[in-house]
Amino acid sequence: MLFYTVGELFQDAAVNRAKRSIRALLEIQATEVAVLRGGQRLVLDPKEVVVGDVIEVRPGEKVALDGTLQSERGSFNTAALTGESVPQTKQKGEAVLAGMINQDTLSQITVTAAFKDTKLSKILAMVQDAVGRKAKTQQFITKFAKVYTPIVVVLAVGLTLVPYFVVQDYVFRDWLYRALVFLVISCPCALVISIPLGYFGGIGAASRQGILFKGSNFLDTIREMDTVVMDKTGTLTKGVFAVQQVQPAAGLDAAGFLHLVAGLESKSTHPIAKAVVAHVDAKGTGPAVGDVEEIAGHGLRGTVDGRQVLAGNTKLLQKFSIAYPPEIDRIDDSIVVAAVDGQYAGYLTVADEEKEDAAQAVRELKAQGITKIVMLSGDKDSIVQRVAKTLGITEAHGGLLPEDKARYVEQYKAEGRKLAFVGDGVNDAPVVALADVGIAMGGLGSDATIETADVVIQTDHPSKIATAMRIGKATHTVVWQNIWLAFAVKAVVLVLGAGGLATMWEAVFADVGVALLAILNAVRIQRMDFTTPPAGGAASPPAASAPSLNK
Repeated sequence: MLFYTVGELFQDAAVNRAKRSIRALLEIQATEVAVLRGGQRLVLDPKEVVVGDVIEVRPGEKVALDGTLQSERGSFNTAALTGESVPQTKQKGEAVLAGMINQDTLSQITVTAAFKDTKLSKILAMVQDAVGRKAKTQQFITKFAKVYTPIVVVLAVGLTLVPYFVVQDYVFRDWLYRALVFLVISCPCALVISIPLGYFGGIGAASRQGILFKGSNFLDTIREMDTVVMDKTGTLTKGVFAVQQVQPAAGLDAAGFLHLVAGLESKSTHPIAKAVVAHVDAKGTGPAVGDVEEIAGHGLRGTVDGRQVLAGNTKLLQKFSIAYPPEIDRIDDSIVVAAVDGQYAGYLTVADEEKEDAAQAVRELKAQGITKIVMLSGDKDSIVQRVAKTLGITEAHGGLLPEDKARYVEQYKAEGRKLAFVGDGVNDAPVVALADVGIAMGGLGSDATIETADVVIQTDHPSKIATAMRIGKATHTVVWQNIWLAFAVKAVVLVLGAGGLATMWEAVFADVGVALLAILNAVRIQRMDFTTPPAGGAASPPAASAPSLNK
């Protein structure tokens, strides 16, 4: 009984430790918020606030709801969301998300999403749902235990009664004792407890690295990958563009051209669109924009100050049969072409740069056994090939629409490859859903991609993809160590118990002792250092220390 009690204490401690990181996530959400209504400052539950309300956040307080900044400027710590403690300076009109912490001055924010629809609420829901999505090993052990237990009970009864007919000096008490020893040894506690705990520990370890697995089944799947397909913009490149050249068509002035294009692009969240808007002086009254339609893989269509405007890539103009100068196709930089009222209106070029750890991410993936790394992008093929060469990627394809990317993914899967797709934009959501493992890069990116993905990387470090694979492999190793330990010890002691050579002490050790060892082994996952890859790979960015989503 003492051994059982000690075992239960260790088990409870291990489970509580594993759950601690999940409980810490829930504390990120603010429990009250100051709302400005009718000239009064009301303190309400965030669930009572509606879209359009203006909330007030004092220095040091958490932002309770997603919104846009109404104050002229503000500094916010995003460590709770991204794990990176560097404050972000926000200007009037820029997005501020729930979970951020106001750093320096009183800020007013117009709410753009209800409490249940904030990015933080969706991310927390993912983490809580992850516990219920079991890996195949967990499902097998659960089914195995249901069949195994009645069989063991029948065998124990048989071990008590059958010897009466075949043993001359049969003593009921002795054979009953052997049957009880057999039952204790046969208890599948070590498997039933330690295996879910191992996966739970893997999910917790990943969350500390800023990686959210939506289920333990994806911990198993990600370690089996042999192919990684990645989008370019925002995944391997920073996605922070700057306008390089503005070239309006003859008869148009640059200011008028930019006024129309930036007005339309202001309705898009694409990084290139943000660069165009940022390039235009935001002073004064903005243009009247309406009937905006995003055409996937092409660009935008809408009315600006009563004029029909198209802005996007050359495919957009081709789609609407609008002629443009042929030399545009020979420009290597990323380009935005525009048409106004059905006529070509000009173009502007923008430039992007690779993320600091993009090349490192490619090296680490190769070190993890990934045999095929592919970059797919809607950008010009010449740009895509240049970036691929810089990063050491041997296969890259540019000028693709979302359906083209989907065809490539289906082709690789038809070849029998286990494939992960990494993307961050709304256009990537359908392709993410097709992959064996869909990975959303940047937890503050597109809602559609995050909700479709199986794994969400909160930071913008592509090297975290290899970290996720290392966590998956380590979790699998620990889980199977526990399985073999339990089966090996129990098999030996079962034989000894059936032969009357094992006492109740040995039986208790084979049950509780092995369960305890397996639990301690499972908890070990949370102490592993996943930031340093095996020899031959480069180091990932250091894990965040903020008491946040990454905890």
